[in-house]
Amino acid sequence: MSTTNRQWLLKERPLGLVGPEHFELVESPLPEPDLAAGQVLLKTLMLSFEPAMRGWLDDVPSYVPPVGIGEPMRAPGVCQVVRSENPELPEGTLVQGQANWQEYSIGDPASGHAPRPVRKGTPPNLSLGVFGGTSLTAYFGLLEVGQPQEGEVVLVSGAAGATGSVVAQIARIKGCKVIGIAGGTDKCDWLVNECKLDAAIDYKSEDLDSRLRELAPKGVNVFFDNVGGDILETAISNMAEYGRVVLCGCISNYNDETPPPGPNNLNLVISRRLHLRGFVMMDYMAQAGKAMKELAGWVQAGEIAWREDVQEGFENIPATLQRLYTGANEGKQLLKLADPQ
Repeated sequence: MSTTNRQWLLKERPLGLVGPEHFELVESPLPEPDLAAGQVLLKTLMLSFEPAMRGWLDDVPSYVPPVGIGEPMRAPGVCQVVRSENPELPEGTLVQGQANWQEYSIGDPASGHAPRPVRKGTPPNLSLGVFGGTSLTAYFGLLEVGQPQEGEVVLVSGAAGATGSVVAQIARIKGCKVIGIAGGTDKCDWLVNECKLDAAIDYKSEDLDSRLRELAPKGVNVFFDNVGGDILETAISNMAEYGRVVLCGCISNYNDETPPPGPNNLNLVISRRLHLRGFVMMDYMAQAGKAMKELAGWVQAGEIAWREDVQEGFENIPATLQRLYTGANEGKQLLKLADPQ
């Protein structure tokens, strides 16, 4: 075992785009911890990066407390048990949960973030990717909040991302006409050819409003929004009566120094009797087992395609987070630290 533990600590709260300069790399001796009954010592193998992590850095009330200055950056991950005082998690067990930006941590079943075993035979990348939290977010956001019906038109922004791509494919499985919005020809081609969407709109080179009027002349019934900003405003203008807008994320303005103006067409929410609702995946965790079983069936049947962007190296963690907000990543953003032993 290493005699040191490296951590990336939050040095200052970012104003604008988050980057490596907002974190500090520290290295400290790794003591032989006195583990209490039920606790385990964990070695981090792989980290997951989510757009919502930018919001955790702001000192504002949210669904989770902000990361404190001088604390390790919070992050989901897969770890391996290297010492155990928990008979249910013997040494060598792979677990997932809140790992944070550090090489070693203590997992405690008494905490609100107790590690849980990885599904048998599932490698770390799939546990955090297509079988991870982003897919559960897609499942609950679309089916519980959006409630699409067969034959309806479903529009998804950020459709080539880890959450958006699963949303779009579940909508296709449920018999909907699915339109994805993404940035770049490669991403749009992947959505149509691999994810089998009905259409994909490249917001970087196409006029979103005119394309939506062409593809959905009777309006959009369900809009799953991961982006916010101008795309949300344009989607509202193209909603059908009694349409549902699922507000999952607003990555377009997570790094803005000042809050952008909201959509200027909210009058349509009234006249078209639209339903706009935000949600957080954690609200549905009691149903996670059922959801994951259904997702696994679709993946094994070849109904859901996915992509991963796997970076490597502890020193590259902050730069990997930044990739989410510059659009450099293609698919689920992960970073590998070590292989299971």
